[in-house]
Amino acid sequence: MKIIVGHGNMDLDCIGSIVLAKYLFPDHLPVKSHLVHPVARNLMNLYEDRLGFATMADLKGQPIERIVVVDTRSVDRISEYLRGIPVPADIEYEVFDHHPSDGKDIPGARIRERNFGANTTQLGLELISRHISIAPEDATIALTGIYADTGNFTHDNVSREDFEVAAFLLAQGASLKLVKDFLVPLKEKQQIVLFHEILNTMQNRSIRGHQVQTCYLELDDEAQGLGAVIEQVFEVENLEVLFGFFFFRKKAKLLIIARNNDSRISLNEILSDFGGGGHKQAASATIKTEEGMSLVEGILAYLDRILVPAVTARDIMTETVVTLSPEIDLIEASKILESVSHTGAPVADSEGNLVGFLTLRDIMNGRKAGQMHVPVRNFMTRKTISAPPDATVREIGERLFEHNIGHIPITEGTKVIGIVTRADILDYKKTDRLRKTAFLSKLGVATNDLEIATA
Repeated sequence: MKIIVGHGNMDLDCIGSIVLAKYLFPDHLPVKSHLVHPVARNLMNLYEDRLGFATMADLKGQPIERIVVVDTRSVDRISEYLRGIPVPADIEYEVFDHHPSDGKDIPGARIRERNFGANTTQLGLELISRHISIAPEDATIALTGIYADTGNFTHDNVSREDFEVAAFLLAQGASLKLVKDFLVPLKEKQQIVLFHEILNTMQNRSIRGHQVQTCYLELDDEAQGLGAVIEQVFEVENLEVLFGFFFFRKKAKLLIIARNNDSRISLNEILSDFGGGGHKQAASATIKTEEGMSLVEGILAYLDRILVPAVTARDIMTETVVTLSPEIDLIEASKILESVSHTGAPVADSEGNLVGFLTLRDIMNGRKAGQMHVPVRNFMTRKTISAPPDATVREIGERLFEHNIGHIPITEGTKVIGIVTRADILDYKKTDRLRKTAFLSKLGVATNDLEIATA
């Protein structure tokens, strides 16, 4: 059996992505999460029969041979689909995602990534390129996903392609009236009451130079549409950063919903530490706890610790760099690398300008060709991947992964001033993770207390 899945707690963009993926992979069965985000429930109820989602109970005992994953690239966010069904270790994954900052940890996955405002857009472009027409109902669902994830085309990461796919879906018969109905904020009386309560309880905090608005409400039970309420408050008040905290007493849960207009802050990275997810500008998380307000105070202290300038290449690079001259032969280069136990080194001219990179694999190719006495310049890689000293650790890690390399020279202009290796990145991430885990433990937030949420 072949299946299509999205992240847990499916939102509108996730559902829109699955609907379009069905056209690209007609022999795959769409499977729904056991959780549906409140903002998507009306759409799911209206189109339940048409969507034809299978449940995990339907898959029990069925061998799975291929999985298409949409709107996430994190194995944690699809874990509910991998439990209780036979998934072979060598199963084929194909991923369509638009969260470049999320971890790429689905084993052996073929990842198709484009940084569009909505993930539905990427699949829509595939349909356009293949000249595939779709039904008006499916076009409406997909267009709703694009409107929802782009903030009605107002978020900073909205692209030309988002508009292009929206136009395509309208041409396929998508209903703007239905899209509007699915997205209308604050249509319930309770939402309007909560909107005014939030305005009355909001507090302004200056955290590391960021203006952060917060609100805290305690409710007896979970309430639908809180994301729409926070979105409306954020827009009406024209805020920089907003964190809404909602403690549900009967469920002993704290829901965090955040919105952001500060380019220096990535909400998805912050709330991922609490088991949440989303985007740079909109994210959420749910935490099991008996103590709502005390946990909120701890989270705000946590924000004070992590809302600092991002760690850069300059902070973790090795400044004493072993470089090779392009004029020495491969034998000498091999001896130099062996003496310092390196698997590769930048090649620099007499003035320290980066001109290439030589690895043990390059030397091996020279040995196989019987050309160990030729100059390094004959076998070095000339199209080097380098980075400036102010590149963030995340950016460095993405380059290492994207180009499947183990070293990145750090340059000012063309001068080599340092080097960062894959081991440096892993060491930093391990240390950072331990630091965060220790702080979260002090808050009483353990890994098994976290629930995945979406914005």
